[in-house]
Amino acid sequence: MPGSRTGGRPPVQRTVRRPPAVRPRRDNPVLRLYLRVRRAWDRPLTAYYLILGGSLLITVLGLVMVYSASQITALQKSLPGSFFFRKQLLAAAIGAGLLFAASRMPVKLHRALAYPILAGAVFTMALVQVPGIGMAVNGNQNWISLGGSFQLQPSEFGKLALVLWGADLLARKQDKKLLAQWKHMLVPLVPVAFMLLGLIMLGGDMGTAIILTAVLFGLLWLAGAPTRLFVGVLAVAAAIGAVLIKTSPNRMARLQCIGATDPGPGDACWQAVHGIYALASGGIFGSGLGASVEKWGQLPEAHTDFIFAVTGEELGLAGTLSVLALFAALGYAGIRVAGRTEDPFVRYAAGGVTTWITAQAVINIGAVLGLLPIAGVPLPLFSYGGSALLPTMFAIGLLIAFARDEPAARAALAMRQPRFGRKRGAGGSGPVRRLRRWNTMRRRASAARPSGER
Repeated sequence: MPGSRTGGRPPVQRTVRRPPAVRPRRDNPVLRLYLRVRRAWDRPLTAYYLILGGSLLITVLGLVMVYSASQITALQKSLPGSFFFRKQLLAAAIGAGLLFAASRMPVKLHRALAYPILAGAVFTMALVQVPGIGMAVNGNQNWISLGGSFQLQPSEFGKLALVLWGADLLARKQDKKLLAQWKHMLVPLVPVAFMLLGLIMLGGDMGTAIILTAVLFGLLWLAGAPTRLFVGVLAVAAAIGAVLIKTSPNRMARLQCIGATDPGPGDACWQAVHGIYALASGGIFGSGLGASVEKWGQLPEAHTDFIFAVTGEELGLAGTLSVLALFAALGYAGIRVAGRTEDPFVRYAAGGVTTWITAQAVINIGAVLGLLPIAGVPLPLFSYGGSALLPTMFAIGLLIAFARDEPAARAALAMRQPRFGRKRGAGGSGPVRRLRRWNTMRRRASAARPSGER
């Protein structure tokens, strides 16, 4: 048209701009790794594998370090260099049998063993004070000679006895709904624990008494003791401990060696200072396995109470952090087992064992680091000593049994198919096996289709 503004040209069509395509954002690799670790951490069998693997790694590494740290001590006593290692290996073999037996026992049998173990522990701890039967080691009358070079420390089995008996007692009282009364919560748990403490302190072993006290407080805390009751028992125990430390010059000297950097007059802090020297000379990766200098007569009890110092000198910071990580994983797994169960006995027993091992590890490592007084307690599963290793491995077997007994873990173990030992005909012949595989693929494909698709 002549009056058209476009001059007869067709109108220009405007192109509609589409929004830019959103590129799929790549997942953060750190976040992806975190989610993967978290999923693995939340699996039903995580606690089972942590307890089993962590305890075995600590025991094997302890055997290696016992062999390395005890050679010089054995040669100084005119013994073969592998003398202490062979004894520890024998104890570890017996302990492995106890661990396996405890891990396969039902909970009812564990509860049935509580009273016999308590009676045996009290009887043997009383025998220690009988002249001619009990013997003193490093000033503590807490040992029984078994003939030859073999000795038994009954107080180590007292820890296991208190855990099992206390757990069974509290579980029965909870079933009867008696724990709401403070009398039933304290009696007879606290009197029996004080009886065990008295038998231990007759021999002068305050380190083991501290561990037993920690187990007692762990059981009371798990039982839901009121704060006033908890603080009251703690105050009584602290007052008794203060009197025992004040009246003993040896214990006062150990208390004064906390954080010492010099042996002091009369070399009173010799062991504590040389433990720090061993850790400081190890560096990041250590001087090498077997290359410790402090074990050549400078560091007392290098293969028992201060084996962690030799580990730091030979394996360095990496070795000590690995040991700490293994104990941390073991403690977490024990807490997880105690927190996820509905059986009161399992909760109390798992919590008691975890308190026992964790408290003893903290006290031993804290003494080596100079943060706590030297209490004379071994590092669980790691230091030399069969009397300490056997009940500890039985206690680890308890944790393994409790971890396997969780409903989710039991279902996961039942779903696992054995990889070995299958019969060749179990899966069927070739055509039958192919048919089963095809049916499985069909079920997976049909489950993956959206609704309405055929």
